[in-house]
Order: sequence, then C-alpha cells, then structure tokens
Amino acid sequence: MWQALREELAPKGFELVTVGLDTLGAAGCRPYIEAARPNHPSLIDSTHQLANKFGVINIPQAIWIDEAGMIVRPAEVAPAPPQATPRERPAVDPAQIPARFVEMMGEAVKIRNDSDVYHAALRDWVEKGAASRYAMTSEQVIARSRPRSADVALGHAHFELASALEQKGAHDVAVKHFREAHRLVPDSWTFRRQAWSLEKVIDGPMQRFWQGPDPAKPEAWPYVGDWLADIRKVGADHYNEPWQP
Repeated sequence: MWQALREELAPKGFELVTVGLDTLGAAGCRPYIEAARPNHPSLIDSTHQLANKFGVINIPQAIWIDEAGMIVRPAEVAPAPPQATPRERPAVDPAQIPARFVEMMGEAVKIRNDSDVYHAALRDWVEKGAASRYAMTSEQVIARSRPRSADVALGHAHFELASALEQKGAHDVAVKHFREAHRLVPDSWTFRRQAWSLEKVIDGPMQRFWQGPDPAKPEAWPYVGDWLADIRKVGADHYNEPWQP
C-alpha cells in the first residue's frame, strides 16, 4: 500500500521513509519489511526515538518534512492509503482462530479511518508545497505539537531504561519500568503495545499480537491493561485522534 503511494508520488519529489518502532530491533521488524519488499528507506527504531523526539504515540502516525528539512505537519494519524485491489488473504478456518483474535478484529474494524481525506491532503502538499493549505507554519506546528511535562519526560526515561533492560535480557526488571512509563504517559499506545508484545503468552508467530493475559492464568499478566480491554474502555473511536486539516 505505502509502496504504491511512494511510486506514484516519487516523480514529484516525494520520498517516503517508514520506521518500525520495536525494542527487539531487526528481530521484531525484519520479517515484515522483507515481506513488503519496499523500494523506499525502511528504518528500525529500537529505542523509540520517534516517540522521544517527534511525539509519536500510536501507529500509524506520520510527520511531514519539507525539502528544507522543516516539519510542516507534526506527528498525527496517517492511515494507510486505500488499496486499488484488495490483497488476497490466505484461507483460514474460523474454528482455528482464537476467540481473543476474533474479538480484537471486531474492535479494530471500528477504529476511525480518515484515509481518503488524509491522502488527498498529502497529494495536495506534494503538488503545491508551501502553498498547500495543509502545510503549516512553524508557529502552527509548535501549537499543534504535544507539550512535554516533567512527568511525560520521566515516563520517556523509564521507557528508554525498560527497552535497554529488555535488550539485555532483564525482562522482569524491564516490566517495572514499562509499567511506570505507562502510568506517566497514559496516552501512548506505542509504549503500551510495545510492552504487551514482549509478553510470551502463547506459542507461535501470532504471540506478539496476542497482547493480553492468558485466559487460563489471568493473574500472571504483569500489566494493568491490555489491548482489548483498553480499547473497549476508551472506545474504538478514540483509539486515534481524528485527523485535522
């Protein structure tokens, strides 16, 4: 999807850079990058610098940067472009899908998607540059960006420490700092999902997407929330902030 958009807009001077935020680095992102076979730069951010420096709190989010290196739109929801032809999905026996995944997919389809208006705005900016009504001034970018309180800064420090501990194999200690990061930066789904995905609840390639307690041992789950419980709590319409012109 993103590759097709890049191929469409590259002749007009547009470049797309995708970044995978994953504490596990290449081990977490490489299979998906290789499956996509992108022609654009595809980076891996194992220390979540996009969260730290640009205020990314969820995925997919994007930052628009002009040819002079200036941010013209800060981090905001960036839904994937519509597909011209739907991808062929492998046949799956519904009886083999765990009930939790069925419930997660049921919530995921409720998430607001402003793909058409977002990509119309993106094309307008690529075509018109600074003259586009969607390109912000520096003052507008600052006003739209997220302020960082002392608590949020401390939460980012806890998350960075947790990630470093996780990379060194100190999972139990990392959990304590992930929890503190969640408490101090409660609007960051990125921080929550990263920690949840590191819990090995089930076996197999889908274990990173489980992101919740084992129904047979719910008391073993080390976090206050999980993806399914939290999205039901806030409502799927509030999972992403609505895109604003």
